Amino acid sequence: MRYELVIFDNDGVLVDSEPISNRILADYLTELGHPTTYEESIRDYMGAAVHRIHDLVRERSGQTLPADFNETFHAKVFDAFHRDLQPVAEVSTVLDELVEREIPYCVASSGSHERIRVALRTTRLYPYFTEERIFSAQDVGRGKPEPDLFLYAAKSMGVSPERCAVIEDSPLGVQAAVAAGMDVYGFAAMTPTAELAGANAVFTDMSQLSRLLA
Repeated sequence: MRYELVIFDNDGVLVDSEPISNRILADYLTELGHPTTYEESIRDYMGAAVHRIHDLVRERSGQTLPADFNETFHAKVFDAFHRDLQPVAEVSTVLDELVEREIPYCVASSGSHERIRVALRTTRLYPYFTEERIFSAQDVGRGKPEPDLFLYAAKSMGVSPERCAVIEDSPLGVQAAVAAGMDVYGFAAMTPTAELAGANAVFTDMSQLSRLLA
């Protein structure tokens, strides 16, 4: 099937941000009295909107995070992005091929609009994504694993869900794509293949994606 829209997750798929942001998150939560390892941060929060952090901390400890948690966390992350963030290897080649084949694409991320743009600009991927191709969980209120974000992106791009392919690297993202009735390809660069079992196919190198989409 020729897809009419390819929807990319951002963190871990377009930009190699997950190691950076999850180390910062684990350290910050620990500093606030909620001991969290890097591995636990990956397990619990990778691919999720920031409200999931608040929800799980409240559920597990009965405590709420500081009112300025989001602002402080994002400031720490953006500072590290400007220093260290890189695009995922070979992703620009994939985007070039989609442009050449005239296949529409967009990004739909659990991250805030600001985070998406900081990441794309820092890695020089922003020119691939005009403003109308950027979608955030902020647009719908409920992040992954709910399907709302992917359905909103597809509707905004004028494509029915069954004609969409989603590129995801987290179990939550795969669940959201499946719930949206879309094909999904799991990028297992950081996530064990078994945890992306709901995907149509799983790949470990971005250079493999063009063949899967074809």
